Amino acid sequence: MKIAVAQLNPTIGHLQGNSEKMQRFIRKARGDNVDLIIFPELAITGYPPRDLLLYNAFLDQVEKIIYEDIIPLTEGITVLLGAPWREKDRDESSLYNAALVLKDRNIISRHDKTLLPNYDVFDERRYFIPATMRNPVTVNGVKIAVTICEDIWNDKDYWERRLYPDDPLEELFRQEAELLINISASPYHLGKAGEREKMLRALAGKYKVPLFYVNQVGGNDELLFDGSSVVCSGSGDFYYQAEPFQEALFYCETENFKITPVRVEDNSSRFFGVPDYLQAENVNWVYGALQRGLTDYLRKTGFERVVIGLSGGIDSAVTAALAVAVLGPDKVLGVMMPSRYSSDHSIADSRRLADNLQMENLLIPIEGPFQQFIESLNEKGKPSMDLAEENLQARIRGNILMFISNRDNRMVLTTGNKSEMAVGYCTLYGDMCGGLAVLADVPKQMVYRLAGYMNSLAGKELIPESVITKPPSAELRPDQLDQDSLPPYEILDQLLHYYVEENKHIEEIVAMGYERELVESIVTKIDRSEYKRFQAAPVLRITTKAFGSGRRIPLARGFFHNTKTYSKTC
Repeated sequence: MKIAVAQLNPTIGHLQGNSEKMQRFIRKARGDNVDLIIFPELAITGYPPRDLLLYNAFLDQVEKIIYEDIIPLTEGITVLLGAPWREKDRDESSLYNAALVLKDRNIISRHDKTLLPNYDVFDERRYFIPATMRNPVTVNGVKIAVTICEDIWNDKDYWERRLYPDDPLEELFRQEAELLINISASPYHLGKAGEREKMLRALAGKYKVPLFYVNQVGGNDELLFDGSSVVCSGSGDFYYQAEPFQEALFYCETENFKITPVRVEDNSSRFFGVPDYLQAENVNWVYGALQRGLTDYLRKTGFERVVIGLSGGIDSAVTAALAVAVLGPDKVLGVMMPSRYSSDHSIADSRRLADNLQMENLLIPIEGPFQQFIESLNEKGKPSMDLAEENLQARIRGNILMFISNRDNRMVLTTGNKSEMAVGYCTLYGDMCGGLAVLADVPKQMVYRLAGYMNSLAGKELIPESVITKPPSAELRPDQLDQDSLPPYEILDQLLHYYVEENKHIEEIVAMGYERELVESIVTKIDRSEYKRFQAAPVLRITTKAFGSGRRIPLARGFFHNTKTYSKTC
C-alpha cells in the first residue's frame, strides 16, 4: 500500500483555509496513485481549538466542510483526518475527538480518542468524551489500528508510571491489526522529539507492525508543534522522520519502505527551517521552534511588521535577529530609547546590531518625559533613585513602543527571557508591553547560546561580540548590574529548572547542595511575581513548563513554599 503522510500547519478555526490546504494535498496524492493519505489530529480545526468547540455554529461548519469539500474528493483514495465529531446520545449530542476514514464519497469508519489528556497544556476532558469502542479498519486489504495522539502514550512495557488504566493498543492488537497509524497534535518542548522517537520504535518493535505517525506542525498561540512525522518498520531497522517545523508531504510504500518526499509550496512565511535538525536536540531545535512560533503567530494574527526596543543587551539583540530571520530586515524596526543612566556602549551596540541586521532603527531619548515626570511627581522635583523611578523609565519606553505600534500597525515584541520573568525582573506595563513574548520561556543561558548559534549559522557577526560578552544590566540606575540583585545566571537557571519545571520543594533543592537562603530568596521572588506573569503577553513554549496555560498558580493564595513568606502574607 502507498501511504501519504501530510504534515499540516493549520490555523485554529480557519476551517475553509485548512480545508483548502487539505484538498490540495489530497488532489496531489490521488494524482500520484496514493492509496491512503493521513492528516493530523483535529486537522480541520487546528489544535487546540479550545472553547470554539462549545459553539454549535462552529461544529456545524466543521461537518459542512467535511461533507461538501473533503468527502467529494475521496473517489479512488482513502482519506484519514482528525475532526471534532458530534453523535446524538438520547436528547443531547456527545462530542468526540475523532479520526474519520473517508472513501468513495462516504465515511466508512470513525475512530474516537480514548485517552483524553487533562494535564499541563491539555484540557480535553472539558470538551470531549472518550471512545466507547475500538476496532481496526481495513483499507486495501490491510487491517489498520487507528489511534489519536495520547492513545499510544500509555504502554505498560515502556512507561514506568502510566497515567491511565487502559491501553487502547492492547485491545486493537488483540483484533490482529497489521499496521499502526497515529494522528497527533503533540506540542514541542526541548527533548520531546528524542523521547518520542524512542517510544515509537519501542511500540513498532513490540507489536511487530509498521508504524505511521503524523503530527501537526506550526505555532498556535503559545504552543509550538514540531511535526517530525515518522514511519517505522516493525523490525525497527527502518526509521524515517520528516523535517521538523515545516509543512511536509511524503509517500511511503509499505512493501519496501521506499520514501518519496513531495515538494510543498508554502509562501506564507520566510521560515527557513533548521539545517542541522538531524543532530541531537539542542539550541538548533530551540532556534527552529522560536522561528516557527514567531512566524505563525504574526501570520495567523495578521501582523506583517514588528517593533522592538533595542537596549544594547543580549535579549533585545536575539529577539531582533529572530524577527529579521522571519520577516526580513525591511519589516523590523528597532527603537533605541536611552535615559540618563544608559551607557554610551549600549547605544553603540544597538546601532551596530541594526547595521549588521540591516534593519531600520530610531533613536528616541526618554530624558525629556522622564524629567517631566520627576518634576511633577517628586516633592522637590529631584530624583529619589528608587524602584518607582526605575520602573517609570521602562513604562515611558513601553508607551513609546505602543504609540509606534498603533500608528504603524506593528506588533511590539517583548524581549524578556524566562530567568527575568520568573523572578519578576521585569516591569509591568513597561518592558512587558507587547503582543508576543518571544524569549519568555528561554532561560538566560540559552539566550546566549542562541546568539552564538545564529552568528555561526550566518557565518558572520550578526549579534556583536560586545553584546554577548558584557555583563547584563537593565541600566535603570548608575552602574547597575543584574547580579546586584540576582545570583549568577548559571545558578539561577538551575534553580528555576528545579522549582518551575520539576516542581521540586525548597527542601529537595537545598538537599542538592544549594544554600538555603539563596533558594528561599529565589522561590519567594518567583511566587511574588505571579501577578506580573498573569498579565504578560503570550509566551512561546519551548520547555516542559512555560509561564502560560500549562502553569496555573492562583494569584490570591495562602500557600507559599517559603513559609516565611506565608507567615508575612497571612
